Amino acid sequence: MSWTLTAADLPDLARGATLLGTGGGGDPYIGRLLVASALGNGGGITMLDPDDPDDVADDALVIPTAMMGAPTIMLEKISHGREPILALRTLEDRLGEKAQATMPIECGGINSMMPLFTAAMAGLPCVDADGMGRAFPELQMETFYVYGVSSCPMSIAASDGSTIVIDTGMDAHQMEWISRGVTIRLGGASHIADYPMRGSEVKRTAIPRTISLGLRLGRCIRVAREQHRNPFEALRQELRETLYTYGVELFRGKVADVARRTEGGFVRGDVTLRGFDNDDVCEISFQNENLICRVNGTTRALVPDLISVLDVDTGEPITTEGLKFGQRVVVFAISTPASMRSPQALEIFGPQAFGLTEEFIPVEQRNPDTIPSPA
Repeated sequence: MSWTLTAADLPDLARGATLLGTGGGGDPYIGRLLVASALGNGGGITMLDPDDPDDVADDALVIPTAMMGAPTIMLEKISHGREPILALRTLEDRLGEKAQATMPIECGGINSMMPLFTAAMAGLPCVDADGMGRAFPELQMETFYVYGVSSCPMSIAASDGSTIVIDTGMDAHQMEWISRGVTIRLGGASHIADYPMRGSEVKRTAIPRTISLGLRLGRCIRVAREQHRNPFEALRQELRETLYTYGVELFRGKVADVARRTEGGFVRGDVTLRGFDNDDVCEISFQNENLICRVNGTTRALVPDLISVLDVDTGEPITTEGLKFGQRVVVFAISTPASMRSPQALEIFGPQAFGLTEEFIPVEQRNPDTIPSPA
């Protein structure tokens, strides 16, 4: 059943989207301001349930929209506001058909917000689903692609009004390579529309209800804090009733070092944490998003499972560009849905896709003693 997202929901959604962004995906704050501005006073966006045939018809054209680029660049290169609509209209013109809805390609970070901004500006509904179930750094890393949806044609819109259409057929890796180069030459950030698909393909390939999941998890953290409850335990309990099932606290400590660099259109680096009252060491490597977490040399969580860093006192998620020396944090891992753990999915966005040699082992198997039995 469809539901209405309002401006009052945006702070909780931004918090939950930052959590699901696993350190990357871009800070949703700017996107949140754009959506709030587009909604004005009392406006709302109709969110469609992908599994409800009354919401999403099988033959409906759905065009996902997003922002592309390195998260650190997005903090400096703020959207003009016209680019998302321009990308959408350019792709509609190429297809010769108007979209009946838009949708996120990822539910983490700023790209939880940009499709909402596009929807509000274009007067379209937005499908409550996405193709990553978190944030990933590359455009082929989509359940859409894993399960047979073509990424092309895609369109790119720049802040100066320039548009580019790319069509590499079913080769999403080539599409990513070309569009990344274009985005770098546009200053490191751009707006895109890609993976145009029918409603039947949305139902078959998307991770359902992830925008409402972000809203739910963001609200969970806020309410737990207001009620002076442990936000991490509240998160773990809340996740049990979702497709994600498990939440695990892996480490508590202070940020001791952050090595961060922007190259090839990505933010890459490592963060080292040290225990509060012991000699334990936690090391996290990232490419836009956190990829692997090791505690005292032992791997505790690995992509595609989610690894997020949160403030120890407030439970607020911290992006990789927001990590600073001395911050007191908790490392929290979340299991991914089954469709993101299939052999074909792991081939596209499992450890080896990021140059990691370790075998993917689900976080609940790596940390069996820390996970309570389901209620």
